[in-house]
Amino acid sequence: MKVLQYIFTIGALTALSACAQQKPAVQTVTKTSNSKMDVFISDLISKMTVEEKIGQLNLLTGGEAITGSTGNSDIEKKVKSGQVGGFFSLSTPQKVRTAQELAVNNTRLKIPLIFGMDVIHGYKTAFPIPLGMSATWDMDLIKRTAQIAAEEATADGINWTFSPMVDVSRDPRWGRFSEGSGEDTFLGSEIAKAMVQGYQGDDLTKINTLMACVKHFALYGAAEAGRDYNSTDMSLVKMYNEYLPPYKAAINAGAGTVMVSFNDINGTPATANKWLLTDVLRNQWGFKGMVVTDYTGINEMTAHGLGDLQQVSALALNAGVDMDMVGEGFLTTLKKSLDEGKVKIEDINRACRYILEAKYKLGLFENPYKYCNDERAKAKIFTAENLKIAREAATKSFVLLKNQDNLLPLKKTGTIALIGPLADSKVNMPGTWAVSTDLSKAISVKKGLEDAVGSQAKIIYAVGSNLLEDAAYQTRATMFGRDIKRDTRPETVIIKEAVDVAKKADVVIAALGESSEMSGESSSITDIKIPAIQQRLLKALLATGKPVVLVIFDGRPLDLSWENENVPAILNVWFGGTETGNAIADVLFGDVNPSGKLSATFPQNIGQIPIYYSHKNTGRPLEEGKWFTKFKSNYLDVTNEPLYPFGYGLSYTTFDISAPVLDKTTITSGGSLTITTTVKNTGSKDGEEVVQLYIRDLVGSITRPVKELKGFQKINLKAGESKKVTFTLTENDLKFYNANLEFAAEPGDFKVFVGNSSANVKEADFKLEK
Repeated sequence: MKVLQYIFTIGALTALSACAQQKPAVQTVTKTSNSKMDVFISDLISKMTVEEKIGQLNLLTGGEAITGSTGNSDIEKKVKSGQVGGFFSLSTPQKVRTAQELAVNNTRLKIPLIFGMDVIHGYKTAFPIPLGMSATWDMDLIKRTAQIAAEEATADGINWTFSPMVDVSRDPRWGRFSEGSGEDTFLGSEIAKAMVQGYQGDDLTKINTLMACVKHFALYGAAEAGRDYNSTDMSLVKMYNEYLPPYKAAINAGAGTVMVSFNDINGTPATANKWLLTDVLRNQWGFKGMVVTDYTGINEMTAHGLGDLQQVSALALNAGVDMDMVGEGFLTTLKKSLDEGKVKIEDINRACRYILEAKYKLGLFENPYKYCNDERAKAKIFTAENLKIAREAATKSFVLLKNQDNLLPLKKTGTIALIGPLADSKVNMPGTWAVSTDLSKAISVKKGLEDAVGSQAKIIYAVGSNLLEDAAYQTRATMFGRDIKRDTRPETVIIKEAVDVAKKADVVIAALGESSEMSGESSSITDIKIPAIQQRLLKALLATGKPVVLVIFDGRPLDLSWENENVPAILNVWFGGTETGNAIADVLFGDVNPSGKLSATFPQNIGQIPIYYSHKNTGRPLEEGKWFTKFKSNYLDVTNEPLYPFGYGLSYTTFDISAPVLDKTTITSGGSLTITTTVKNTGSKDGEEVVQLYIRDLVGSITRPVKELKGFQKINLKAGESKKVTFTLTENDLKFYNANLEFAAEPGDFKVFVGNSSANVKEADFKLEK
C-alpha cells in the first residue's frame, strides 16, 4: 500500500461567479511590493522548469470532505514528481506532514505544499451558519469566531480557508443563501472585513493565522431563478453599486486569495473573464494575491460551450486564473498550449509567482512543517472557551420574529412539550458547510432544554411528523450524515401521539423547518414554506389550545405568513452550530435576551421575490400605507410589504429611538455630518438593540435606492437606561457609481433615517453642496 493511500479519498469543493465586458472609469490602485519576497521568488522561478511551474498551478483534493463530484488519482506519484501545488480537504498534523514530506523530500526544488479547507463557520467548533452570524450585527463577535476558526484549523495542519463567502443574495430559493451575509451591500462589506481580519490577523506568518479566500468572484448570489451554478446577468451600475463592494472590502482588508465563481455573465464564465480577473481585480483594485478556481471550474467551461479542456484551460490562464482546483486542465494541457503559442510563458510565470508568494507569506519556505504540531492540535481544538463563545454567538444570532402577549421567555417550571422532527437531532444543528465539525458532539434542542431545566420542570417529547412527506426528498435533504430517521407509522398516528403529549403540557415548543442540508451548495428549492407535513402537525398542536412557541430552523428567508398569523411566538434560530441546543434553551428561558436582526427580507410569499429593502422607486410608486391602487406599482393579491423587513428583530424588552438630530443641515465637499439619536430601554429587562442608520439620495443622475444602510451600532442598555448614539456621515458615504461608472457624490437633497429596522425609522433632511 502506498504511503498516502490511506489519506486520500474521493472528495471535492465550492462555488463562484462572473462579470461583464466593459472597462469602467475607475482609478487603478497600486501597492508596494515586498522586495525580500520578490527576490526570493524571482530566484526560485528562475531555477524552475516549465513543468515544475505548471505543477504549482495544480490543486488537488485530499477527500476528507465531499464538496464536489469528482476526485483525483495517482496522488502520491504526482506529488513526488512536482505536479501538485497544494491540497484541500486534508487535515491533522500527521497527514499534512506525510504529504508535505513527499513534496519537500522528493522534488528537485523542495517547494512546500499549501493546505486548504472549507472552514466556513468554524472548524471543529461550529458557529452559526454565516447567514445566522450576519444576524448578530456584531462585528467584534464575527471577527472573534473567525479567529477561533483560524486557531483550530491551523492547529490541525491547515493554512488556507475558502472563506469568507461575500455574495450578496436576494433570492431565497438559492441554497447558498445560508453561506452568505444576506441582501445588503454595506452590512456584507463590514462582515467581509471582519472575517478576513479574524482569519488573517496582522501577520500571516504567525502559527494561528489562516489565509483567507474571498468568494465567489463575482455575482454568484444573483444566479437566475435561484438555481445553483446558473447564469447571472445584470447591469454594470447594479454590479458596481450593489454586488461588487463586499468583494472589494475583503480585498481591501488584505484577503490573500480570491476564488472565481461558476456562472457566466454577458456570455463569459467568470473563470475565463479577463475583464473581471485582470481589468477589475488586478488593475483597478490592485489585488496582488492568488486567484483559484472553484471545484473543476475550468473543466466545466466545456459544458458552457467554450471548447475542449485545452481551449478552456488556456482561456482561464489568459484571463488571470492562477490555480486550477481538481480539474487538472492546467497540468495536462498548458505545456501543449505553450508550445502551440496559445499561452505565454509570462502568464505561467505570473500564476506560479502568486502561488509561491502565498506560500512565502505563510512562512512555509522557512518551515514547511510549522502547522504539524500534535500537541497544539490537542490543546487548541474544541476547547471549553471556544464552546462558550459558540454558545454566545448562537444566542446572538437568533431572531425573535413574534412574541404575542409576551409568551416568551418561558418559566423553568411545569411540563413543557417538545415536538418536531428537528427536536432531537444532533447532526443537523451545526448547519450546512460544517465539513470539519464532529456532528456527534452537537447539542440537540431536547438535550439543551433538559439540561437547562434540570429537576425544575418536565420535558416531554414526541417527533410529531417526518421532516418531509416524500421519502426520496428527505433523503436528498439529509445528505452527508445529517439523517433524520423516518417514522413509518401513518401520519395520523404520529400526529395523534404528538397531540396527546401536547395536551399534557403547559406550553408546547415546536421545533420545525428545514434540515441543515435543505440549504447550502446545490440545495436550491422552489417552495420556501415550511414543509406541508410539518405545517399539518403545527395546526394540530395549535388546535389543542395550548400556547405554542415555534422554533424555526432555516438556511434562508422563508414564507412564514401562515405561521405569523396563527402562532403566538416564533423564534428563528437558523442553525446555531455545535452549541445550538444550549443556546436555544438560554433564549427560550430568558437567560439571554434575543438581539438578532434579520440581514435579509422575509417575503409574504414566493411571488414577491426578489424583495429587498434597498429597491429603486418606480415612476408610479404606491403611496405609503396604501393597497390596492390601480395603475400603481403593486399586486392584486398581496401588499408590497415584506412579512419581516431587513433589520427586524424583537426583544424581551422594548426600545425607543428618538428622531435624528443633525449638527448641521448642509455638508460641503470634504465635510462631515454628525447625527445623534437617543435610545431608551423602555421595558423591564436589560437588552441589546441595533441602531441602524440609512440614507436616501433624493435626486441623482441615475435612479437611487429608497434606502441604503450606512451605519449601525449594537448597544446594551439596562432596563430604563438611555444612551446617546452618534453617527458621522461624510461626502464619501454619499458616493455611488454613476452611468459612466465614476464613483462620485452628487450635490442635492438627502434624507437620513435612524431606527431599529429598515421599516421602523425616523427621518431628517440635509443637503450636499459643492
